[in-house]
Amino acid sequence: MIASSVDYDRAVKITSRSEALQGQPLDLSHFTGPASSHPLHEADGHPVRVSVVRFERGVRNHWHRHTGGQVLHVVEGEGYVQRRGEAVRRIRDGDTVVAQPDEEHWHGATAEGPMAHIAVSIGETIWLEPATDEPA
Repeated sequence: MIASSVDYDRAVKITSRSEALQGQPLDLSHFTGPASSHPLHEADGHPVRVSVVRFERGVRNHWHRHTGGQVLHVVEGEGYVQRRGEAVRRIRDGDTVVAQPDEEHWHGATAEGPMAHIAVSIGETIWLEPATDEPA
């Protein structure tokens, strides 16, 4: 049955792909260049944040960790991810990356084009130093 009236404060929210890829600029002090974020779900006092993050060509973030971990699902382009102490790995549209709680890592776009992913971040984000390993 279809409801005849809608409580718009509690309605299901639909975000188009084009809207999701047009986010607000992120703090450049944590990135090597321009990146943006479009929040999909944030609730006061709740430790889970979901957003679409888009890195411009060649941009990556600094080393960081999430106290509750992070899940990334690539929705556009190709990029890289690296876990501290391991080799840089290439990620592509459709790939999913899981970082365990407090696992130090970085991610970003290739030099060939932009990359966007849905990020499910749990807990506090702790930013660390810039990543210096060059993707091969």
